[in-house]
Parts: sequence; structure tokens; C-alpha cells
Amino acid sequence: MAKRKSKTTMKKKEEEFKYRGYTLAKLKKMEMSDFVHLLPAKPRRKLKRKLREGEEKLLARIDTKEGVKTHLRDAIVLPSMVGKKVGIHNGKGFEYVEIKTEMIGHYLGEFALTRSRVTHGAAGVGATRSSKYVPLK
Repeated sequence: MAKRKSKTTMKKKEEEFKYRGYTLAKLKKMEMSDFVHLLPAKPRRKLKRKLREGEEKLLARIDTKEGVKTHLRDAIVLPSMVGKKVGIHNGKGFEYVEIKTEMIGHYLGEFALTRSRVTHGAAGVGATRSSKYVPLK
């Protein structure tokens, strides 16, 4: 008789996240100049030209405080931000987003949408010719 595999061995092993072949721990230890070469063209170009003053302040605040609010929608998500909560301004208010490993290399603005979905109501009385017909009870 064939042996049955136990349920624990049958479950798929959860894979650790990797960004371009590097684990999160390696990305955090990596120098900024080495990390920049892993990014796509536009974020790579931006980070090669150094972080702006506001972006440096944001990184410093994220390291010290929890739930930092920011208007910097064009800031790039770095490995040091993973696991932190950031309030991103969407033009009206702040949307709090927890930074996850899959967000590395993207812009903060991608996670706080500026336009809300439009839901139209029903047509009112007088809107069309057919709405004039109201049956009597």
C-alpha cells in the first residue's frame, strides 16, 4: 500500500518575497547606490539625482514615528519603509496605507487614489418623457 503524505507536507510552502532576486533583509542591508540599480528607469533616475530635502525628512520621520502624514505622492517606496503606516494625501484627506513588500519601487501616490468612483442615482421626475406617466391607484 502506498504511503499517504501528511497534510502539513501537502500544503504549499509560503514563499518569501523577493524583489529582483533579493530578499527583504538583503535589500535593507544594501547600500542605496546598489539598490538603485535594481529599480526601473524612472525611479532609478530620480534616486541617482539624490533625495530632495522633503523626502529625506519623510524617511527620518517614518523611522521614528508611526502613522506619518505626507503630501509627497511622488516619493518612492524604499525597503526601509516596509511595515510602516503612512498617511498619503489624496487632495481631500489622508488615506492611511501600510507599506508592504510588494510596494517597493512604486510611488506613494499609486496607493491613494485622487478620484472617487461616481455612482449616479435614478432619474428624477421630469427627466424624460416616460417619467411623466404616473399610474393612479
